[in-house]
Amino acid sequence: MPDISAAPVILGDEPGSFPHSVLAERHPAIIEQVREAFPYGPGQHHALDELLSACTEGVIEPLPGDAADRDLWRAWGLDEYAGRSWFDVPWLWSESYFYRRLLEAVGYFGPGAWQGVDPFRPFKRAELDAPETDEELAALDPLQDRPERERADALLHGSLWGNRADLGFRLSAEGAEAAAPVPALVADDSETLWSLLPPSGTGTLVLVADNAGRELVPDLLLIAHLLAEGRIGRAVLHVKPYPYYVSDATTADVVDALRRLVAAPGATAGYGRVLWTAMADGRLTTAAHPFSRAPLPYSDAPDDLRAEFAAATLTVFKGDLNYRRLVGDRLWPPTTPFDEVTAYFPGPVAALRTLKSDVVTGLTAATENALVAAEGQRWRTGGTHALIQVGASHHGQRK
Repeated sequence: MPDISAAPVILGDEPGSFPHSVLAERHPAIIEQVREAFPYGPGQHHALDELLSACTEGVIEPLPGDAADRDLWRAWGLDEYAGRSWFDVPWLWSESYFYRRLLEAVGYFGPGAWQGVDPFRPFKRAELDAPETDEELAALDPLQDRPERERADALLHGSLWGNRADLGFRLSAEGAEAAAPVPALVADDSETLWSLLPPSGTGTLVLVADNAGRELVPDLLLIAHLLAEGRIGRAVLHVKPYPYYVSDATTADVVDALRRLVAAPGATAGYGRVLWTAMADGRLTTAAHPFSRAPLPYSDAPDDLRAEFAAATLTVFKGDLNYRRLVGDRLWPPTTPFDEVTAYFPGPVAALRTLKSDVVTGLTAATENALVAAEGQRWRTGGTHALIQVGASHHGQRK
C-alpha cells in the first residue's frame, strides 16, 4: 500500500464538506422519506424520532443486547465508537451504522409483522418501473446489429453510468470525449478489462453490485452479454444481505429486475431469458456475504471472501460506495496509482464508478489539473465524471 500519512481517513466533522452534509442533511431527510413511505405504527415513529435526534445532536449508541449481529458490529468497531459524535468517527463507518439503526427502528429485524419489509422498496420499484427505463431498454434493439465489441463497449458504459445508461448506448459519440478539455471519463482502462475477458473465455466474473432499480438493470445486461458471447463461463453477483444505503441491491431487487427484463419487449426480453436460464443452471449465482455491508474497506475482508476474489478471473466493483471501500475511504492525492491502493487485492480487480464522493485515485496530473481549473473540487462529487480502472498486475498479498 502507498504511504497513508498523506491520505487521512474521511470524517464528517467539517461543516460545509460533502460528508458533513450527508450526515447533517441527507440522513434526516432519509428518515422522513422512510417514515412517509409506510403506515408505520407509534413504536416505529418513536424509534425514528430517537434516531433522528441521535444522529444529528446525540452520540453513537450500542446495539441492543439481543441484536443478532451485535458481536459482528463490535468486531467492526462499535465498542471504539460508541459514545462519540456521529460526525467524529470515520464517515464510512457512521454512514453504515446509520442504515443499520434505521432498519432496527422500522422493525426490519423483528420479531413482528414488519420483519423483513424493505423500507426502501417503494423508491426502488418506482425507479425500476419509470418510463425512462423503457426508453433505455429500447436502445438495446438497434444495438443488436453492431459488432460484438461495440455491443460490449456500449453495455460496459451503460453499467458504468447506471441510470444515465443512455449515454452508454450513444456509439456515435466515440472520440468526442477524448477531445473535450475535461472528459466525462477521467480514467479509462477498458482495453485492459477486455483483455482479461477475451471471447471464448471460460472464467468467472465476480460483480459486486451497487444500486438496485435502473442501475442494476445495465449490470445484468452486461452479465447477460458476457455469458451469451462466451466471454465468461460463470458470473457471481454480490448483493447486500439486507437493505442498505437506500438503493443498494438485495436478492429481492435482482428478482424484480430480472422480471422487468423478461417482461419487456424486443431484445431486452432475450437478455432476460439468458439471465433467467443462467440462474437456473448455475452459470449465474447471487451472493450476499455479511462483509458486503461492513463499515470497513475491502483490505479488511475475511479470508473466505478473499479466497472467492482470488479464484475469479476478474472482480468488478460497481459504484461509488464500493470504490470507497476498495481503495480506502481516504483523501488520497488523486494521482496516487490505482494499482498501489489495490495491491492488497488477491486477484485482478476493476472499478466502474461514477464520481459522487471525494475519494479518487489513478488520475494523471494533467487530468486532475484540468478538472480543478474547470470546476474547482465539484468534479469529485457531482456525478458528472466517471472512471474505468483495472488493477491486474498483481496477485495481492495482505500487507
